[in-house]
This record gives sequence, C-alpha cells and structure tokens, in this order.
Amino acid sequence: MGIKKEQNYMGFEQGPIRPPSEANSLLLRVTRNCPWNRCTFCSVYKQQQFSLRLVEHVIADIEAIYEVVYRVLDELNEQGHLTQERVNYLAENYFADNIQVFSIAVNWLARGEGSVFLQDANSLIIKPDNLITILKHLKMRFPWISRITSYARSHTINRISDDKLAELAETGLNRIHIGMESGCDEVLKLTDKGVTKAHHIKAGQAVKKAGIELSEYVMPGLGGADLSSEHAYHTADALNQIDADFIRLRTLAIPPNIPLYQDYQSGEFKKCTDLQIILEIHEFVTALTGISSTLASDHFYNLLQEVDGKLPDDKPRMLEILEYYMQLPPDEQSLYQLGRRLGYFQSLADLEPGVQRRGIESVYEKLQVTPDNIDMIVEKHMLKAI
Repeated sequence: MGIKKEQNYMGFEQGPIRPPSEANSLLLRVTRNCPWNRCTFCSVYKQQQFSLRLVEHVIADIEAIYEVVYRVLDELNEQGHLTQERVNYLAENYFADNIQVFSIAVNWLARGEGSVFLQDANSLIIKPDNLITILKHLKMRFPWISRITSYARSHTINRISDDKLAELAETGLNRIHIGMESGCDEVLKLTDKGVTKAHHIKAGQAVKKAGIELSEYVMPGLGGADLSSEHAYHTADALNQIDADFIRLRTLAIPPNIPLYQDYQSGEFKKCTDLQIILEIHEFVTALTGISSTLASDHFYNLLQEVDGKLPDDKPRMLEILEYYMQLPPDEQSLYQLGRRLGYFQSLADLEPGVQRRGIESVYEKLQVTPDNIDMIVEKHMLKAI
C-alpha cells in the first residue's frame, strides 16, 4: 500500500481511536489510518488507505484550537469564571461555523490535563524534522502542555536514528505507545505483525535511551490455546530486556470483522477461554523480573482489571488476585465472568453478598449459565459491546 499525501486542507479532523490513558488528551491527527494495516487481530483501519497529512495542515489544526483556547482564556481572565451561558454565547457568536473545534478545545481545557495525543496508528512514520516542526508549534502555542504522546510501530522506531529520537524528546515528545502484542516470534508471524521479538526489544530500548516514556501493549490470548505458554514467556522475556515505563494488557477479542475470525471459525485458531487467559497472565506476570514497569489492565476486555501495580513491589499482590480467581469454584468463576462482562461487576470484591451479586445471579439463572457454556454466552455479549 503506497503512502499518499493530501493536497487540499479539509479542515480540522480527528482519527477513530486513542489509548485509554489518553482519554483527556487533545487528539491531533498527523497521519491517517495505518501504514502496515495487516495485523489479523485488528479491524480499525481495514479498507482504509494510509496517508500523510501535510505539516501546514496539522499546524492549521493547531491554530484552530489555539483560537478557541485563547478566546476562552481571555474570558476567564476578564470574568474570573465562565458560565455555561457565556460558553454558549462564545460558540454562537464567534465559532458558529466551527462548533466541532470549539467543543473539542473547550472540553480539552475543562479536563485540565494539558496532554496531546498525535494520531493515527503510527505518527512517527513522518520525517522526524517534520514532526519536530509540529511539536515546536504545539509548544509555542500551548507552552503549558505537560505531555505529548503517539502510537508507533517498532519497525518505524528502528528506522529513526538515536540522535533524532533524542531531538524529538527534547522538542516535547515524551511518551510513545508501542503495540508489542507478543514477544513470541511464532505468534507475531501467525498474526502478520510485521516485526520480530528482536525488533521489539531494539525499538523499546531505543525509546528508553532517548529519554521518552514507553508504554508497551500486550495482548493476552493472542497465541491462542496452542501457543499460550510460549506467548506468555517470550513476551515477558522481551519486556524484561526493555524495562518499559508501562505495560498495558488488552485481552484479545475476535469480532467477525477481523481476519483472525476466519481462522477462529475454521478451528485453525483455538481461542483461549477466560480461565486460560487468567492462567496465561499469571504465567506472564510470574516471568516479569528485574524491571520497574507499571502494569495496567485499563481496558474493558480484561476480566480482572484490578491486576495492576508497580513492579517489583506489587507483583505478589497481582499474582494473589490472579490466584484467587483461579482457585474459585467453577460456578463462582462463571458467575464473575457473567457479572463482569455484563457490567454488574467491576472487581472480584463484587462477588460478596449484596445487590450486585443478587442481580447477576438472577440473570445467571435466566440464561441457564453453566461453567461449560459460560465462554460461549459471554462471547456473544462481548461482540455486541465491541
């Protein structure tokens, strides 16, 4: 797939996704879609052509946000506070032709984090000097920005010199999110990730060397039942050599619109049960050694979101949570699965007697759930939520 450049400015735009940790960030689109776009577990950019946005168009987006932000800040300085009535007045009288930008800018200010996320899937694929120009303009217009982050592929990071990565860091890029997904070469090949374990390690180490915070994403279940153990071991081994700032778990889901679904339907890919996923995560966490990463389970696909903490101090607690679930009677495990997947439960503590438990027990009986059919039942509900 060739890389395409737009020619005409189409106005302010934002891409479809961002990391959960960037929920309060200003989303600034630097590229469109994904330049690789072959991963069998991903549906986000399929059938969409990748394109680079011109630097001047990205800067025009920054200027559009700047115009709103400083109009609002001027009002705050004059009035001391800003009522909803006054916000509506500004929107109707100054930004009626661009309500989208007004809303985005005001919400960004209101959330107060001062962070920016560069979209889409691999913004670092643009020339480093062009990205530096964008970063400098962002910092010039909004000197109070605390964090600028981006997704990047390991393959792309490995094509950027150490000096340029360091310059990007100095200019304001202070966190990179990499979708490692797995450190197992066999899993990476089967899912057409386009990189190897060695590529992941090299890229992660380069980001850390540049002084940029690194967030690595891991996908429990991606190896299926056949490669679960290898997936857990080699992913942990790769991360032990990187020592990322953050390790984020995002459990595999298999909706019908991803290439992997066909392999799942044919039986070629054997999907892990929720219990097998928990066993895999336990093996993975056990194998994490010699690093000070923060482990996060901040995605609704994850069955046990409370498995999070700072390594190595919180490792025993995280393993204890996993082991608690593993040792539950099968009926309790399946009750928790249903409660978690339907939104009744947020953590294992919700299994205690109370309103939430009574509510899901009623649904459990109505759906005739058993430990044997629970994974099939929750899969249907998960697909509706995706």
